[in-house]
Amino acid sequence: MLYENKEEIEYVILVAVDTEAGGLSSYDADASLDELSELANTAGAVVVGRLVQKLPHFNPATYIGSGKIDELKTLIYAANATGIITDDELSPSQMAKLSKELDVKVMDRTMVILDIFAAHAVTSEGKMQVELAQLEYRLSRLTGKGTSMSRLGGGIGTRGPGEKKLEQDRRVIRKRVAQLKREINDMTSHREITRHSREQGRYPVFAIVGYTNVGKSTLLNALTGAGILAEDKLFATLDTTTRVYEYKKPAGKQKILLTDTVGFIRKLPHNLIDAFRSTLEEAKYADYIIHVVDASSENRAAEMKVAYNTLDQLGITGKKVITIFNKIDKIIDEDMRMGLFDIRAVKYLSISAKDGIGLDKLPEVIDSVLREDRQLIERIFDYNEMSKISEIKQNGEVIEEEYRDDGIYIKAYF
Repeated sequence: MLYENKEEIEYVILVAVDTEAGGLSSYDADASLDELSELANTAGAVVVGRLVQKLPHFNPATYIGSGKIDELKTLIYAANATGIITDDELSPSQMAKLSKELDVKVMDRTMVILDIFAAHAVTSEGKMQVELAQLEYRLSRLTGKGTSMSRLGGGIGTRGPGEKKLEQDRRVIRKRVAQLKREINDMTSHREITRHSREQGRYPVFAIVGYTNVGKSTLLNALTGAGILAEDKLFATLDTTTRVYEYKKPAGKQKILLTDTVGFIRKLPHNLIDAFRSTLEEAKYADYIIHVVDASSENRAAEMKVAYNTLDQLGITGKKVITIFNKIDKIIDEDMRMGLFDIRAVKYLSISAKDGIGLDKLPEVIDSVLREDRQLIERIFDYNEMSKISEIKQNGEVIEEEYRDDGIYIKAYF
C-alpha cells in the first residue's frame, strides 16, 4: 500500500476511459481525474501525468486499447513514473495484463481509497471496517500469486498433500472476514442501544452528510466545539461523531443532536459502502438531514448528485433536507453566489463555517423546519404542571408565556 513506506515516494500517471456511450463528456472525465489526483496526493503519491482515452466501453482485457498502452509506455518512460492509477476499478485479469504490459505498479481508484481509509481510521470500529473492505477487495482478486498469508497449524485434517496456496489464502481471509463481521455487528448493536437512549431524550437528530472535504467537521466544530480533526483533505475523518447543539430562542433554548458522517465521493467502492453501512446509516435514523455542499467547487452540481445518489443507495429517503452551502468566503463571482440553490431541500443557507459567516441564521432555519412537524398548542397550565411546561421548553418552541392568576398561559409549537 502507498502508506507502508513513507520514504519511497510513488510517481504515478492517472489513466481514465471516457465512455461516450455512458453519457460522459471529456469534462466529466477530466473532473474525475482531478479528484483522483487529490486522492493520490492524499495517499502520498505524486502525480506526474495523465492519460484519457475515449471508448464506447472499457477494454475487457486491458482497460484501455493497445494503441493507448504504447502511448502510456512512452509517457511512463518520459515522466520516470513508478506506477499508474486507473480511475475505475480493474478486474484481476485487467490488472495483471496491464502490469505485464507496462512493467510498473498498477493501482486502481478503489485501491487508493482503501489505502486512505486505512491511514485515517482511528477508532477500533473504523479500523475493522476498513480491514473488512480491504480483505473483501483482496479476496475477489486472489489469483494464486498474491502475498503469502499465515499458514494453518498441525492437527487432524492438515496431514496429506495439503491445500494449494490459493485455497489456503482464501480460507484465511474468509475466516477473518467472518470474524470482523461478527465484531462489527456487535458494535452495531451497541450503537443501536446508544441511539435508543438518544431517542428517549427526545432531542431532534440532524445528520450532517455531504461530499468529502466540503467542511462537515468544520461545521460541527463551529457549532458545538466538538474538536474533531478538520483538514483540507479527502476523508480527513471517518468516524461518526454526535454532539449537542444548543442555541438561544426568544423564550428559552433549543437543543438538537448533530451527527457527523463519513464523506461521500463518486465511485465510492461497494466494499466500503458495505463495510461502513452501519456507520453511514446513522443518517437513516436521524429525523432530518443537513446536506453540506462546497459552494466554491466547480463540480458542485455533480457532487450534490453523488451525495443524493449515495443516500438513495442506502435507503435514506423521505427526510426533510436543509442544504448548507459552505465556503462562500471563497466565492468571488457574484453570479456563482446567486446560483446556490437545491430543489431537493426544504431550506438552504449560505455560510462559511471557517469564518463564522451566516451561522447566526442557522437556528432560524432549523426552527422553521422543526415547526413544520410540530403542532401549535395554546392553553393555560396549572401551577402544579410545571414539569409539562419544562418539557415543552426543552423539546418544543415557546412563542408566548404569561403568568396569570388562573395558571400559566403557554403558546408554543410542540
